[in-house]
Amino acid sequence: MSDVVIPEAERRAVGKFLRRMLPILVLMLLVNQMDRTNVGFVQDELRADVGVSATAYGLGAGLFFIGYALFEVPSNMLLERFGARVWLTRIMITWGAVIVAMCFIHNVWMFYALRFLLGVAEAGFFPGVLLYFTQWLPDSSRGRASAIFLGGSATAYIVTGPVTGALLELHGAGGIAGWRWMFALEGGFSILVGFVAGFFLVSRIQDARWLTQEEKDALGEAVARDKEARDRAPRTSRLKLVLHPQVALLTAVFFAMALTGYAITFWLPSLVDDIGGLSPFQVGLLTAVPWICAVIAMYTMAHFTDRAPDRRPYLAIALVLSAVGTFLATLGSPWFGLAALTLAAVGGKCAATLFWPMAQSGLDLRIAAPGLALVNSIGNLGGFVSPTLFGYLQDTTGSTNGGLYTLSAASVLAVCGVAFIRRSRTAAPVQAAQTAATRA
Repeated sequence: MSDVVIPEAERRAVGKFLRRMLPILVLMLLVNQMDRTNVGFVQDELRADVGVSATAYGLGAGLFFIGYALFEVPSNMLLERFGARVWLTRIMITWGAVIVAMCFIHNVWMFYALRFLLGVAEAGFFPGVLLYFTQWLPDSSRGRASAIFLGGSATAYIVTGPVTGALLELHGAGGIAGWRWMFALEGGFSILVGFVAGFFLVSRIQDARWLTQEEKDALGEAVARDKEARDRAPRTSRLKLVLHPQVALLTAVFFAMALTGYAITFWLPSLVDDIGGLSPFQVGLLTAVPWICAVIAMYTMAHFTDRAPDRRPYLAIALVLSAVGTFLATLGSPWFGLAALTLAAVGGKCAATLFWPMAQSGLDLRIAAPGLALVNSIGNLGGFVSPTLFGYLQDTTGSTNGGLYTLSAASVLAVCGVAFIRRSRTAAPVQAAQTAATRA
């Protein structure tokens, strides 16, 4: 097959979009990831100051995903109606306001309510940006934009710990607890970035002052051609998708992956704090170590497996690493636990990198886009189950070992499921679905 020749005007327009729009979108995603996971660094403080038990903490951390799942589709519909500039800005400003409100938490019910509202406020942000790409970029350029955008998610895992730890060092300033300072300042920064985004984002190609008329026409025509091709694709009901064997299998595997990913995200700071004698900033620095290793491994794995004829063996190996890491975390000292969870994080991130391209190519073209969207939305509910289970087990048994055993078993079951995922000779050309939830 010969390479597609992209008109020069279209090429220039795409380059301008990547240079002007992607930096602010990447910054928004980085702040998004930080604000949804920063609660993991204040578990002990919430217990001491507000009376949030481990069970309540786990439930509150997970309630975010319930609010997110319930309002994701309505939010995307409103984005189409009001445009990306208005709606993405609204999303960011409102979630920043909820984060600021969290500095005033005084009981567990307020904690529950604000975590749920944070999910409602954030709902539609990530898929909304992917939808924004479809309104601005043809399929041939969307994969590159999505990869750059997802880099913000990978970076967020690394910077969240040091930044949040540094803000917790403000404890006592003005007679205010460090965790309240953390929520107030991170939420305030989100609001500020939201207002800045309102000045940078442009909803429609024809409204971009930084494009010439020739570039607007060329880019608009390319996007219109792709939209026409997508509109001709057959529609499949959600019920049929749920019952489709491959969709159900992929959902189960991704659900197991999400269980481990979000358990590490929300409970890693607590494990590092058990080392003892560390300042909040030092705790934050150490929590970045597993994610630095995971991101390096993720990109290394992607480089060596991009042209692999079958990704299933590599995915199975990554899931085994995740299972071994979560099991070993139950043994030895907190330092040993940190090393074990680093192994689990490496396995989880590599698994995500391998899973989505493989899932994309394994589904029939007629159901690829809606099928992968369903896998993403249902599988991400692991973000509710995992912290809730961990909190309950810690309160009832005095240890998180039971939760770690569960994660290890889930990863082993996922390895078994990988063997039954269909292998396809051709990949489905669905850029947005290929990247959905790699951030998890």
